[in-house]
Amino acid sequence: MEFKHIPIMLDAVLEGLNIKPDGTYMDGTLGGAGHSQEIAKRLSANGRLIGIDQDSDAIAAATERLKPYGNAIVVRSNYVNFKNVLNDLGIDKLDGILLDLGVSSYQLDNTERGFSYREDSPLDMRMDRSTDYTAQDIINDYSEEELRRIISEYGEEKYAYRIAGNIVKRREEKRIETTFELNDIIKASIPAAARRHGGNPCKKTYQAIRIELNKELTVLQESIDEMIDALRPGGRLLIITFHSLEDRIVKNSFKAAEHPCICPPEFPVCTCGRISKGRVITRKPITPDENELEINPRSSSAKLRIFEKT
Repeated sequence: MEFKHIPIMLDAVLEGLNIKPDGTYMDGTLGGAGHSQEIAKRLSANGRLIGIDQDSDAIAAATERLKPYGNAIVVRSNYVNFKNVLNDLGIDKLDGILLDLGVSSYQLDNTERGFSYREDSPLDMRMDRSTDYTAQDIINDYSEEELRRIISEYGEEKYAYRIAGNIVKRREEKRIETTFELNDIIKASIPAAARRHGGNPCKKTYQAIRIELNKELTVLQESIDEMIDALRPGGRLLIITFHSLEDRIVKNSFKAAEHPCICPPEFPVCTCGRISKGRVITRKPITPDENELEINPRSSSAKLRIFEKT
């Protein structure tokens, strides 16, 4: 199966990065290199592009796509480890960083990866298939309380308590191994009237399990400040999110980096000593236009936020 990658909001990303031909840029979620290929095209022989991804299929596809560009370096890792990657390459500072979060179309459409509730396949959902722990292990090993928590918190699912309870009941009969087995449990847990609205009833639970398995929110939270610190003055961090939990983390982290002071409002002068790291370029997130939504419906929930280092 070909690793197809439709780069989300490509024009906005390229404009937002404000690319310098001799600059050094990092794509922390390389995927099929849709964004990275266009960044590499705009770099001179002195410019550099570092692409990072933890998915072996993405690495293979991106390596092939970036072959014509001698300024591109592809590394298999999680972007949370980007400082180690830069150290290994002898790179100190960057002129721009891009994170395009979420699941790629390839991962969703590739049945064996187990990300999609639309096809019957083994429950997997690993971004990094070199690890052993899968979605199946979460479904069968987590306590009812733990399942309820992640489905409620990460999936924002109103019926989390019923879904968690029914998962535990079903696995007492046999181990839950496939997506369609999980689908049946979820659908039986949500009242028929509620299933008629808001899209596929499985979507929120699948999102929750995927986030928990791949530690997506934790990795994001831990990376933003370090990425801002890794930028040169005038360098920019661009993050594309696909659900409210990610977007909230990015929005709050950017706000704190711009206005870090924690002194009480009544203090006449700042005494905490915290200094602003830069400014938020996007007061409101950039979203796909109608043309992009028509071409790529999966971009409908995408939001792009940009921070500039001072």
